[in-house]
Amino acid sequence: MIARLLSLLAAFLLTAAAPAPPLVLAAASLQESMNAAADAWAKQGHPRPVISFAASSVLARQVEAGGRADLFVSADQEWMDELTAKKLIVPGTRATFLGNRLVIVAAAGTRGRAPLAAKPLARFLGTGPLAMADPAVPAGRYGREALTKLGVWNAVQPRVVSAENVRAALALVERGAAPYGIVYATDARASAKVRIAGVFPEATHAPITYPVARLAGSANPEGEGFRRFLLSRAGKAIFVRYGFSAL
Repeated sequence: MIARLLSLLAAFLLTAAAPAPPLVLAAASLQESMNAAADAWAKQGHPRPVISFAASSVLARQVEAGGRADLFVSADQEWMDELTAKKLIVPGTRATFLGNRLVIVAAAGTRGRAPLAAKPLARFLGTGPLAMADPAVPAGRYGREALTKLGVWNAVQPRVVSAENVRAALALVERGAAPYGIVYATDARASAKVRIAGVFPEATHAPITYPVARLAGSANPEGEGFRRFLLSRAGKAIFVRYGFSAL
């Protein structure tokens, strides 16, 4: 009986001493890659990070409202700038580590390449719905900027179906609810139900970059450890396998 009690006490002490997993707020476009990075970190003996995916704007507002987390990974610089201005990130921990491209997707099995010039592009998109993330979130803002630069925003805006984030826009094309959608290249790569019909020139929109930072309310050292892993060569290599560019 004494031996059993000692064994139970030892197990309790080990559990009590185990570090808590960090909570990561990550842009919706990072679902597969960030989960893979979390798995790799866990294989090194760390508690697997708990990851919450949503539009960068939604996550940033959660932080502003007092939501507790350890890391924030945004799909643009603007939402990270907002948290920086409000002193909600730890100084010196912000770093930009990934890049992406903006594409037009269509259902797999269809044909045709999007001619990225004003009138031909407007004709190519036709009269059907165009799925995009809401312009309040990064993917939607990049998409609106690109269409405006190409001179077709006014023509297609009445047919735009706004989704809460880029993955929701992708799902509309996957389900056949919209013939075309504007998403990131990595989103298109993650789905067997769509194909890339065109890639927007980088000059048509602001650079698509992903910054990461530790949040000011974080007291978990595992959060900083995971942040450093994401920025390491091994960490970035995981995201490159999913189609991101390492910065």
